[in-house]
Amino acid sequence: MDAFFSSTPGIIVIIAAQCLLVIGFVMVSLLFLVYGDRKIWAAVMMRRGPNVVGVFGLLQTVADALKYVVKEVVIPAGADRPVFLLAPLTSFVLAVIAWAVIPFSDNMVLADLNVAILYVFAMSSLEVYGVIMGGWASNSKYPFLGSLRSAAQMISYEVSIGLIIIGVIISTGSMNFGNIVAAQDGDWGLFNWYWLPHLPMVMLFFVSALAETNRPPFDLPEAESELVAGYQVEYSATPFLLFMAGEYIAIFLMCALMTLLFFGGWLSPIPGMGDVFLLGDGPHWMIIKMAFFFFLFAMVKAIVPRYRYDQLMRLGWKVFLPFSLFWVVLVAFLARYEVLGGFWARFVVGG
Repeated sequence: MDAFFSSTPGIIVIIAAQCLLVIGFVMVSLLFLVYGDRKIWAAVMMRRGPNVVGVFGLLQTVADALKYVVKEVVIPAGADRPVFLLAPLTSFVLAVIAWAVIPFSDNMVLADLNVAILYVFAMSSLEVYGVIMGGWASNSKYPFLGSLRSAAQMISYEVSIGLIIIGVIISTGSMNFGNIVAAQDGDWGLFNWYWLPHLPMVMLFFVSALAETNRPPFDLPEAESELVAGYQVEYSATPFLLFMAGEYIAIFLMCALMTLLFFGGWLSPIPGMGDVFLLGDGPHWMIIKMAFFFFLFAMVKAIVPRYRYDQLMRLGWKVFLPFSLFWVVLVAFLARYEVLGGFWARFVVGG
């Protein structure tokens, strides 16, 4: 058996199994994310939320997914059929493959790339093409307007997200997620994490992530009151399901990035716990932190009113962009001269 797994077919089997494990985690998480999202909104509105299908309504998301799968796929007469069907698939696949470089512990990662941040940034940037393709291929002005809005919005906030990440890269000296988490390890537990030295950027990253994933209050590409549900208005059945699944997977990816970049990844907030059950470092802390940030995403949707489009763009270009650019310059200065004993300089590579 050892000889088989050392051979080329065995290595292919191992890689395929690892890929399926990552996809399985993402898809199972997706079921609970949608359920949690709806339960949180219901609690804010003093409703019960999903409670019929399965115990406590846990199978409601499965029932909704099956409903979409068995429905007929309706394609508008004037639509570009190949592009129309390729658009939701593109959004879904790009959202899933970005998870290939997300680590859950020192040795729990599918691909431990030295340029993991660039890979994730590239995949998340390409997701806008699925939205544009869907809006254009529908052969209707409302989806097309929604897709143009989404392109402008996602590109605008990708710039600020990129600059925020550059500050973390400067502090660490690496674009590898494992190195970034290692740089946040220390005797002070959660006070060693990057949320403290990069505190202003944590809020900017969170708001930019909302805009990047078209979440309220920045869901202008899907504003029902203005665009009849935006770029996916002509979609039904499985293609619509793929669009929504890709959106939730991208949201969960942003939760993972916040955890890795600013909140210590799989590190325990309590220092010195070692191998103590559930208190020491481990993937359970990574999942708990990601779930907490998703809870914040859901709460924002439940309580914050929608922005106007001009307010959204002004916030991105006139507030977030100059502030994040200034922060890059400031962190470079603080790291270069090791201010406060290297509070912003934790180089794990070079230095």
